[in-house]
Amino acid sequence: MKAWLDHVGVAVRDIGEALAFYRDALGLEVEGTEDVASQRIRAHFVRTGDSALELLEGTAADSPITKYVEKRGPGLHHVTLRVEDISAALTQLKSRAVRLIDEQPRPGAEGALVAFIHPSAAHGVLVELKQAPTATPKREPGAPTFMAPNVEAQRVQRFTCGDFELVSLYDGFLRLDGGSMFGVVPRTRWSARVPSDDGHRILLAMRPLLVRGEKTVLIDGGLGDKEDERFHDIYGVERGRHLDHALAEADIAPEDVDIVIATHLHFDHAGGFTRRNASGAVTPRFPRARYVVRRAEWDDATHPHEWNKASYLADNFVPLAEAGLLDVVEDDQVITRGVRVERTAGHTAGHQSVWIESGRQRAVFVGDLIPTVAHLPEPWIMSYDLYPVDTRASKKRLLSAVEATDALVFFEHDPSIAAARLRVHEGKRIATPEPSNPEPLNP
Repeated sequence: MKAWLDHVGVAVRDIGEALAFYRDALGLEVEGTEDVASQRIRAHFVRTGDSALELLEGTAADSPITKYVEKRGPGLHHVTLRVEDISAALTQLKSRAVRLIDEQPRPGAEGALVAFIHPSAAHGVLVELKQAPTATPKREPGAPTFMAPNVEAQRVQRFTCGDFELVSLYDGFLRLDGGSMFGVVPRTRWSARVPSDDGHRILLAMRPLLVRGEKTVLIDGGLGDKEDERFHDIYGVERGRHLDHALAEADIAPEDVDIVIATHLHFDHAGGFTRRNASGAVTPRFPRARYVVRRAEWDDATHPHEWNKASYLADNFVPLAEAGLLDVVEDDQVITRGVRVERTAGHTAGHQSVWIESGRQRAVFVGDLIPTVAHLPEPWIMSYDLYPVDTRASKKRLLSAVEATDALVFFEHDPSIAAARLRVHEGKRIATPEPSNPEPLNP
């Protein structure tokens, strides 16, 4: 068995103090945070060359990290060794009667498989074995390899905002060019935060949001299932689990949805609005819903030009108008009680974000204005944005409103973080992932 040092885990009590040392005092690059719900921990990776430090904080009273800190205080928690085949490694260790905590591998951070060796077998050191994410199967020889999707991201996550239940859904993953996703930001900077494959593509989730209150509202609909294998190959699509699975997990049938709101009509946001039936006809996926689209967005989508025509596929939205289910809105307005749209132009002329408000609580679904946590810095803007100057102005205005109201921010494309609170530390915005609720608000 060959093994390499992957990272050293450090349990912390106060992540703010830890970041003040590792990031600010030492000047190390801290990646975006990731919640591992199965272990009730939050991980912050600090890259240090070929290996890393993993700052760990508990997210629940019964978290192993919380218990560790309460018993021993913050400090070194474990050493992680990377192996090529974790199942083979565990088999070898069992044959030597090595005491294991995990007999079988389980999901860990960054989409890896992990297993722990008992400290009594490793001279007092808790040792974690890690098998890194593998390449997506069925690729031609010489084709680029990819980071595998995080298992934890392929499930619904529930949050509350006053009287509303907010359910972050999923429609799989796609992969887009990292340089295009970060525009003028040099690759040396964005690649330190976001891993890419051999073709320089980064992994992106597709996370529609379900808002449950007096009305059942769906915001965006993911990619859908109408595209062919060539399309999936170009965009590195992985939809082993998709919107139908997520809706079933949330106990929602398509007929239960009252309103569908489009942030915009690009294929990875509006593809799931329609579906192709057995006879080949394209029909609305949510037959009772009214579909809300911005006028400027509808005009651009139905009259595309050479710069945007690849992103607008008519089968995703024209059938909505033909079925008489389309509501075109001209201005910022309340769509239903507690749910309003705000124009946040830049990515497209008619892009809109969606605010959810109940009592003094606020949440906002930002769409492609801020697609991932890595895009929080104001200058980190996509090359896909048709009006980047407008993007920056919209971003600045929305982030100011988020900070003023402590709104919960939902990220549509982040592969690990569905929702987070934003904090400012020494001039830098930090996303603190919001723990999801284990049970429905109104089962």
